[in-house]
Amino acid sequence: MAVTIRDIAKKAGVSRGTVDRVLHNRKGVNQEVAQRVKTIAKELGFIPNLAGKALATRKQPLRIGCLLPSIGNPFFVDVISGFRQAERELADFGVSIDIYEVKSFDCSVHLHMIEQLQRKHYDGLCLTTIDVEPVIEAVDRLTAAGTTVVTVNTDISNTHRLCYVGPDYFLAGKTASGLLALACKQKQNILIMTGSFNMKGHQQRIEGFLQGLAERNLEHSIIDTYESLDDDEQAFQKTLSRLEAHPETNCVYITAAGVEGACRAIKQAGNAKHLNVFSFDDIPSTKDLVREGTITCTLCQEPHRQGYDAIQKLFFHLMNRQDPVVDTITRTFIKIRENIED
Repeated sequence: MAVTIRDIAKKAGVSRGTVDRVLHNRKGVNQEVAQRVKTIAKELGFIPNLAGKALATRKQPLRIGCLLPSIGNPFFVDVISGFRQAERELADFGVSIDIYEVKSFDCSVHLHMIEQLQRKHYDGLCLTTIDVEPVIEAVDRLTAAGTTVVTVNTDISNTHRLCYVGPDYFLAGKTASGLLALACKQKQNILIMTGSFNMKGHQQRIEGFLQGLAERNLEHSIIDTYESLDDDEQAFQKTLSRLEAHPETNCVYITAAGVEGACRAIKQAGNAKHLNVFSFDDIPSTKDLVREGTITCTLCQEPHRQGYDAIQKLFFHLMNRQDPVVDTITRTFIKIRENIED
């Protein structure tokens, strides 16, 4: 495997920007640090690539815009942390990141934000947005105008985006169904709560779950599938009304945010000890619910890496457009009471 600037930076204990300055003989680096970097580069057999040459000749800073439906959803704290880590590491190259947050899955809201991003003429965009035709068309207008787009956390269908960075939602859904089938042999009467029917990842978690149940031949009925819009109060009210109307419910499958609200409804309805509850991600409130036994298990997806890798992929592509870019599929981790960390 080829040695990268990241490898040199890690061994030397400096930023990648510092390594780049040294390798291209730019000023501003302590002489002792510069010599250490050069020695390590030689020891590791580093060979400068085309991206390095592009970095040496680029005059303008890189501006990246990010759109997230993250207001009120603590899951995205780690995605943003990944964005910011990448920004810090690339600061010496003049990379700056602007983050735009919304609390909505409404098409008009997302279109308005995408139009704002387009007017600001960013070099690249990281988008977590809805999978509906007007948004798909808007994203393709961006790419046709020369803006590089990476989809983060959830993909968008049939666009000319550069790549996708996030989990395999369909496989995660199948994994949840497999866990349910291993835990339970009796018929499952299931409520499915999703974030938004307009989010591709949320829908794929449902599709994978249903296909997995069919493949496992687990007898089941879907009582209802409904949206929380990633809002705990909506999740509470909608889940409580369905549990009261359907006391036969013995499984709740939660594909997005609103976990705390749904679990509050489960406890108020008096069903907590009789239900299998499957959720995603390990924000603090979800961890507490796993520890107390309300949630059977939660499946996690490396949000920090999603933010970090998305920025890195954008950066290196913009520096060297000849390199092929492939999707990054983050790992899925199963967490239960016995392995949920503090």
